[in-house]
This record gives sequence, C-alpha cells and structure tokens, in this order.
Amino acid sequence: MRESRHWGSFPDLLRSSLPGARVVAIDLPGNGTLYQQRSPTRVRDMVEHCRRTLRAQGWAPPYHLLALSLGGMVAVAWEHEYPDEVSAAVLLSTSMRPYSPFYQRLRPANYPALLRMALGSRDPLRDEPVILRITSRQPDQPEVLRAWVEYARECPVSRANALRQLLAAARYAALPGQRQGRFLLLAGARDQLVDPDCSAQLAQAWQADLAIHPQAGHDLPLDAGPWVAAQVLDWLRQHPTDLSLAIMARPARQTPLPSDAQTAH
Repeated sequence: MRESRHWGSFPDLLRSSLPGARVVAIDLPGNGTLYQQRSPTRVRDMVEHCRRTLRAQGWAPPYHLLALSLGGMVAVAWEHEYPDEVSAAVLLSTSMRPYSPFYQRLRPANYPALLRMALGSRDPLRDEPVILRITSRQPDQPEVLRAWVEYARECPVSRANALRQLLAAARYAALPGQRQGRFLLLAGARDQLVDPDCSAQLAQAWQADLAIHPQAGHDLPLDAGPWVAAQVLDWLRQHPTDLSLAIMARPARQTPLPSDAQTAH
C-alpha cells in the first residue's frame, strides 16, 4: 500500500553511496501512479509487472534488487523464477512462509488498527499518523507525515487493492532450502510491525548475511537510511558486481535493486 515516493530521500542517498549506479523506483499495481489499476493477489504476478516495467524503460537484466517488506517477497520470487536476472538482493524488514509463523510476520498488536484501515472509510489525516507510528520509531516527523497525507490524497489505495495486497503477502511461500542467489537481510530491532527474528530466520536458512539496526523500526530507509546505504556498500564491496542498474521496490506500506539500482514499494 506504499508507493515509490515513500522512499523519500533514500534513492538519492543510495546514488551518492554507489557512484555510477542508476536507481530505479517501481510502483506496484494499485499503488502510486498505478493506483487505478487492480493489485495482483499473487506475488508472482507482481514479479512479472516489475520485469515488464523495466524492459519497457529499456533496462535489461541482470539486476540488483533492494526491496522492503512485501517487496522482499517479490525479490525472492523473482530470484527463484528467473535466477539469471538477479545478481543480488537486499531484503529490508521482510518475512515469509514457511520460515516464520503468522504472529511474527505481522505482530498481533497491529491487527485492530490494520483492519480498521483496510475495512473502513479511507481518511489520510487519520490513517497516515497510525501508519507512521507503526512503521517508524521516529513518529514525530511532521514533514514526512504531511508528505504521506498528500500522497494518499493524490494516489489513494482502494480498500479492495489493500486487501488484495494483504492476500498476496499472506499466501506467498518461498521454497525451503538455501537460495542460490546472494542475499543481504537487514532489519530493525524495534520493528513493531514484523518481528526482526523473521529476517534472522531467513538468513540462517539461506546462509545469507544479516545486519540488525538496534534502534530502527520497520521502515529502515526512513529510520536509518545512512546505515542501510552503508550496509549495502560494505556488502557489495565484499561481493563485487556490476552496479549499472539498481531497482527499488516498496510493497504494502512501503521497492528492488539491479545492476544500476532499483527500489520497489
């Protein structure tokens, strides 16, 4: 239920940290510039959307993916379905079956507020402060809040699309076993939405690298953007690849990274 603008200043920070990399932010159907489209109910269909979008813009694989929350599922599914297209992926605050139980993947304390937003009438002035409080450990950010309210007014996510995105996240399950691609898992120790143990469990199962910020919440680029960029840079120095394109993807409330740099919300 988030869009590319919710990355805030992080894409510029990533560009400055990775000289020569191009950072491309993608909106998933139902969000941002695509808010009038119908959201897929399967993560696999979100992968196909991202692939079509990049190719239509003239970007050819392989890619580096930087993905947050639901976007992490998209990145993992992408690497599984098309391993030659994904050089590496950084997964922020993500979780997925079968590695974590539902009560860790979405903390029960948030169920009432999320259901009210998903099933009730949409009111950005009421909803966005709740979302900021749940996803960030720095809720007193009036400029961020004003921007989020404006995004919600300009490109409102429909109730049906919100539910379809939640369904896609709930039904997705990664295949067990070690991943053949290279992954870096990042999480915030004070994530109130998703238990950071979910990232730790994925890292252990896939023998992947893991770093946890001691103070950050779910929205790592917002709470600890410089730290995230530094972790990505250090990791890529240890595993050098061509960074011609980076893709960012932000999923529900929150984008992937290719050989330049991409982000998905």
